[in-house]
Amino acid sequence: MARYTGPVCRLCRREGEKLFLKGDRCYTSKCSFDRKPYAPGMHGKKRAKMSDYALQLREKQKVRRIYGMLEAAFVTQFTHASSEKGVTAELFLRRLELRFDNIVFRMGLAVNRNEARQLIRHKHFLLNDKPCNVPSCRLKVGDHVSLKESSRQLSSLSQAKDLHARRPSVDWLKVSEDSLSGTVQALPTRDDIPLACKDHMIVELYSK
Repeated sequence: MARYTGPVCRLCRREGEKLFLKGDRCYTSKCSFDRKPYAPGMHGKKRAKMSDYALQLREKQKVRRIYGMLEAAFVTQFTHASSEKGVTAELFLRRLELRFDNIVFRMGLAVNRNEARQLIRHKHFLLNDKPCNVPSCRLKVGDHVSLKESSRQLSSLSQAKDLHARRPSVDWLKVSEDSLSGTVQALPTRDDIPLACKDHMIVELYSK
């Protein structure tokens, strides 16, 4: 499966803000963005005026990189969202939030979405009490996610829980820390999604 394998700190510098892609390192003085808060490359320190298209592109790239998706999968989700009735921007982000890998991340059982995908592919999680190793699987209201009994000694769990406490919680997802499980209680609205982005710019970009 194709995936980005380069340095993720470079992505934060390219977008001009922290995307929190590397777990605990993003909260320490070792964070590359804190040490070099400018775009990568030999011309990174130069500030050029950006066109409307460039601003829209950067906003799209930021959201795509936050969720760790390739362009083809990202466009597919937008295409489905644009065909549904309602506000396209909200429907689009809702589809991204309901992905299996994002749910595991929101539950605080993975340091980042990349680790969540890896754990899902290795069959550490159950979806409605059945094994599921498809990170892109879209959940619906009432779906239940739980960590397998044999996987409860994962070394990354304690770090994931510590990082989860620093992030904003989501009301549409009910999480049980004792049983290491969670249930989708409702469909998330835009106000329920803790994501600082100008989603209307993504709609404008793909609608051209």
